[in-house]
Amino acid sequence: MAVVSELPARALTLAASLAGLAVFFLADLPLPFLFGPMAGCLIVALAGGRMKGLGQIAVGARTILGVAVGASITPTVLGQLPQMAGSIALVPVYIIAIGLVGVPFFRRICGFDPVTAYYAAMPGGLQDMLIFGQEAGGNPRILSLVHATRVLIIVSIAPVLLTQLYGSSLDHPIGQPAAALPFSELLLMVCAAVFGWKLGERVGLFGASILGPMIAAAALSLAGFLHSRPPAEAILLAQFFIGSGVGVHYVGVTLAELRKVVSSGVLFVLILAVLAAIFAQLAYGLGLAPRVEAFLAFMPGGQAEMTVLAIVVGADLGFVIAHHLLRIVLVILGAPIVARLLGRGTS
Repeated sequence: MAVVSELPARALTLAASLAGLAVFFLADLPLPFLFGPMAGCLIVALAGGRMKGLGQIAVGARTILGVAVGASITPTVLGQLPQMAGSIALVPVYIIAIGLVGVPFFRRICGFDPVTAYYAAMPGGLQDMLIFGQEAGGNPRILSLVHATRVLIIVSIAPVLLTQLYGSSLDHPIGQPAAALPFSELLLMVCAAVFGWKLGERVGLFGASILGPMIAAAALSLAGFLHSRPPAEAILLAQFFIGSGVGVHYVGVTLAELRKVVSSGVLFVLILAVLAAIFAQLAYGLGLAPRVEAFLAFMPGGQAEMTVLAIVVGADLGFVIAHHLLRIVLVILGAPIVARLLGRGTS
């Protein structure tokens, strides 16, 4: 019965996503498969529509990005790891700086409790921070809105900055058509996506839908079985579900929440933007990274969203994702420790 009652809400989500895609596509706006569904669901959510996420279908779509990253990890990329060391070493300092600024901001200015303030400030994955924060005694509604706002704004402004400040193009080929790829490689990609995802969940791997397929595809790539990323159609499908997932997080938002919680999230994004710009410029100025790669590596967006942007601008995917993986790993490993220091502990 619960599944049946969810069907209308999910149908509305799908309809809003498709409508947004159609508008963006017909208006020739950038990244229609990402921004169209995001905008469509956001508008319906703010209008009071009762939508619901698309469940395992949406989660499964994220496996495509995991395979895309894994297939990009080649022996050549591994040989470049020592060259990334200097830039990667900045990531822990970056996280500490965010915490030192963000926690007092949410605690003293926004009035959040200590646990909620910490998990709202940490730039981990949206779902990870929501789950960890709720287990530690934080406010799940506040955490959901703050992190959804972070991802929404960053994903929206990053393409503008990439095109206007860095002169990047958003029409870089995202992959070959499925018809141009060997069937054997397509089959291997599907196996890497499904088995990597499910095995990752079984062993308790965080972000299993992305990291499991990434590890499986990387192993196939390094062994010489995979030579290309998933087809363009699959990447577009992943963009579609990621976009709708961001918009759906605003379902049921009230005017009071818009005024206090969402506005706090917006202000914090401005703080994050300044910190990200400082560290990106530091990495570029020290000769540790090219400008576009430095920008994408230190943008505190979601891992999936930053993967999409790295693909569409033709950035070094291995370089960008290495920084985001380390950021997320450090945030997640530090979460239980800080929760205990805050006196609440995780259950």
